[in-house]
Amino acid sequence: MTEKKIPLRMCVSCRELKEKRDMLRVVKNADGKIFVDFSSKASGRGAYVCDNYDCIKKLKKQRILNKVFSCAVDDEIYSAVEEECFGKRQG
Repeated sequence: MTEKKIPLRMCVSCRELKEKRDMLRVVKNADGKIFVDFSSKASGRGAYVCDNYDCIKKLKKQRILNKVFSCAVDDEIYSAVEEECFGKRQG
C-alpha cells in the first residue's frame, strides 16, 4: 500500500516548505492580472504565502510579490492577502 504524497510549497516570505492546502496562493496570469487564487487551480505564475502573521507583515513591508512577479503589485493585492489570512484567524 503506497502512501499518498502531500504536496509541499515554499512560502515566498519565510522560505519554509509547508503543506499546499495550508497556504494562500497569489497568481499572475498570462494577461498580467494579479489576484488571490482561492481555488489554487488558476493558470499562471503562482506564489504561496503561509498564514503566519510575521510572514504576511514581511510580505507587505518588503513588497515581496513585486520581486516574485517582476512587476509592481497594487496595495489592494497585499491587503487582500492580509484580510484573507487574518480573517481566518478571527472567524
